[in-house]
Amino acid sequence: MKSLFWGLFTLLIAVLIVNVVFFVMPLIANLSASFTPAQTITVSAEGQTTATPDLAEINFSVVTQGTNPSDLETNDSQKSAAVMQFLTSQGIASSDIATTGYDLEPNYQYDKTTQRNYITGYTLTDTVEVKIHDLTTVPAVLGGLAPLGVNQIGGVTFTFNDPDEFVAIARADAMTKAEAKATEIAGDAGVTLGRIMNINESENVPGPLPYPIYAMASAGSGALSVPAAPNVSVSPGTQDVTDNVTITYEIK
Repeated sequence: MKSLFWGLFTLLIAVLIVNVVFFVMPLIANLSASFTPAQTITVSAEGQTTATPDLAEINFSVVTQGTNPSDLETNDSQKSAAVMQFLTSQGIASSDIATTGYDLEPNYQYDKTTQRNYITGYTLTDTVEVKIHDLTTVPAVLGGLAPLGVNQIGGVTFTFNDPDEFVAIARADAMTKAEAKATEIAGDAGVTLGRIMNINESENVPGPLPYPIYAMASAGSGALSVPAAPNVSVSPGTQDVTDNVTITYEIK
């Protein structure tokens, strides 16, 4: 019985040792590695790239006034069809043309005698947003809208089809600068860089750059009378895309 007891005891000790060596110790090592070392260095850097916008967005409206809403809608439908045909002829896909507003509102006039407001007519405003990928056609598009009855243009904005492409370039620049800065500081401190422990990023893509356009004179009866637009010459210019990173390195 004593021999059996000591045999089982020895076997139990062996099993415990095996568990400690192959399971407990690796687990402790992994847990220790998961904690941020006490010795770290944190640096921040900004990366930048300059890009030329490749997308133009135009918002315009056909505004008509009259006493008969049905006639206004018929008139607007005819103008809208002509505008759509013109935009398509300029190589603009129908998926890049969207109606963003269609408002029919009564016009009131106050009568001092009766002290009441009376409807004197209606104003129909049909607003459209157009995306133009070929920026060379922007002047032709703007110049061709007025003869078709477009009498309000909010302006042109320039932006990017794929801003992430430029953010990635700025990010790579920021990472390179951050590593160079950390290496320099570590060298001055007499230590060496280890693995990256943490990264924070903050990108900055400029919003659409507005290019103001004056309201255009309308063609056709029943539309509002507004000043004619001058000859249009537009340039997208360039925009700076930046990305900021903050990196924490282990130091040895």
